[in-house]
Amino acid sequence: MSNPAISYTRITRVQDTIVTATEDALAAEEPLEIQLIHGPAANRQQQSVSVTMRTPGQDPELAIGFLFTEGIIRSEKDVKAISSESEITNTILVSLHEHVCPALTSSQRNFVSNAGCGMCGKTDITAIYTPVSKTSPAATTGWKWPASMITQLPDILRKQQQLFEDTGGIHAAALFDPSATPLLMREDIGRHNAVDKLIGAALQQQLFPMDNYLLLLSGRAGFELIQKAAMAGIKVIAAVGAPSGMAVKMAREWDITLIGFLRQQRFNIYNGEKRIAITNTTVSTH
Repeated sequence: MSNPAISYTRITRVQDTIVTATEDALAAEEPLEIQLIHGPAANRQQQSVSVTMRTPGQDPELAIGFLFTEGIIRSEKDVKAISSESEITNTILVSLHEHVCPALTSSQRNFVSNAGCGMCGKTDITAIYTPVSKTSPAATTGWKWPASMITQLPDILRKQQQLFEDTGGIHAAALFDPSATPLLMREDIGRHNAVDKLIGAALQQQLFPMDNYLLLLSGRAGFELIQKAAMAGIKVIAAVGAPSGMAVKMAREWDITLIGFLRQQRFNIYNGEKRIAITNTTVSTH
């Protein structure tokens, strides 16, 4: 059975003076239109919410995660049914319960969001922000993530990245519990889609609240990924790549521990050192 997340193409491979005609595996990239049905029974409305470029697979999770992290729905309980024809028409239809009033105004998009941009298509500059709720101090625990544990996480993630192994061109997001057990991992050509798929899966599997978990990103940490994690209540984010300046700013605003450049047994803490346990350290300043 073919994998819809992978496409194949004929290539000419050149190595030194050897030329070989062969086949290469690529990460598939297809549009997905998310449509919403909502309103009272006597006046149901159907409308397109967004079109995003994604890697096919886990489309219901992507749709639910997107609607949640955009603040359009409040929980998976708002959803009445999901009708997926994504493999045929690249369209997924999410039907809300009659009493649910989706928050659509600030989230409307007016053009396609590409795989590299989670904020593309917003109709005005204020619409990039979603209504993140600040977690009260009483809602968090005193658990600290050991630095020695955190440095092991990229290797654990890498072993689970089958699509990356096959194509070399895919992003991943993984959710770890305090014992470094990977609870969920999702891959997508769009880093924002990978996070939406993961959060959508967490909603469907009732893994909320998520304040005791760590989110690991296989690439850089942009503002939109921090915001999506904040919407889910995730308090610790680690990225193999660099964070952006806006990501660090919003991590401080939302009291999120943000780690970057997590690789080769080292990392930088950009905010929230209080959640990291560091032992046998020598402190130096430069």
